[in-house]
Amino acid sequence: MTKQKVAVAVSGGVDSSAAALLLKEAAYEVIGIHMRLWDSTGHEYQAHRAENICRILDIPYHQVDLQKEFESCVVDYFCREYQQGRTPNPCVACNRHVKFGFLLDKALSLGADYLATGHYARVEHSRDGHRLLKAADVRKDQSYFLYTLTQEKLGHVLFPLGKHSKDEVKQMAKQAGLPTATRSSQDICFISQKNYGTFLSQRFSSTTGDIVDTRGRKLGQHRGIAFYTIGQRHGLGLASGKPLYVIRIEPESNRIVLGHEEELYSRKLAAQKLNWISGKAQQEPITVTAKIRYKSKDAEAVLFFRNDSVDVHFAQPQKAITPGQAIVFYNMDEVLGGGIIDSDEIGA
Repeated sequence: MTKQKVAVAVSGGVDSSAAALLLKEAAYEVIGIHMRLWDSTGHEYQAHRAENICRILDIPYHQVDLQKEFESCVVDYFCREYQQGRTPNPCVACNRHVKFGFLLDKALSLGADYLATGHYARVEHSRDGHRLLKAADVRKDQSYFLYTLTQEKLGHVLFPLGKHSKDEVKQMAKQAGLPTATRSSQDICFISQKNYGTFLSQRFSSTTGDIVDTRGRKLGQHRGIAFYTIGQRHGLGLASGKPLYVIRIEPESNRIVLGHEEELYSRKLAAQKLNWISGKAQQEPITVTAKIRYKSKDAEAVLFFRNDSVDVHFAQPQKAITPGQAIVFYNMDEVLGGGIIDSDEIGA
């Protein structure tokens, strides 16, 4: 029987190297494939590590240049969303367009049956379809970032780390002689030291505008709506007896609206650009648990459907619902799908 061939997205980190190790031990024909996404000294370091990992595992090493695709689908999107007063999620965009788009296509063109990554999530394959599930290690679960996967793509995807804890992954890598030391991680891989402001300033010019309270009274001036996000408290340049937070960004009027913490909470939101893992759009209202950001807790909610959008009604108020961020829907451990938060208000 011919071995099934798997291309592993080897980043140079311990997770992807452990994924390749597990697949090789499971008797797959494994090849390593490294994405060049951003021109930096950090990438050269990661590429060197990725090639060394493939050498240790005795698997072929390939490098694919996806810089133009990454720039267009992730970086340009990232800047465009901030310009419009929204808070983007570049990891979701990267997974959708780059890793499980261009890279998956490249893996298949190399004759691979599957693309595997070091994500902490699970996928169950059956004749009836493919299910995306949370990782066994709930502390490391990354299913939130994968809700854009489709049945077609899931049929060619493996997540070898889904049943393992981070500690187990580090231990198996160490025992196999794979490098386990890592550089400090960054939230945004193409921005060093979390200096979003400087990066955005280099990409586009901003227009100053008014900072107002919920009654429209002017409190000060902002330096551009791109430099603010919902829930922000620090860096507002204002003194107040009671802490003030960004509760709304109004790109049409170029205003930042501040309020008190209790004004950050809402029970409802509207979401668009939906994807359902099953490939079948929902019609009738359903009860789910939902996450409005990666680190938020699952919250019970009811979904009401409107053509290509969904209204989400939470059982308990949620803090700092942020337009531009992903909302992901679950049934127990199964990812049902998700979308992009459009507003914390429900349309009429």
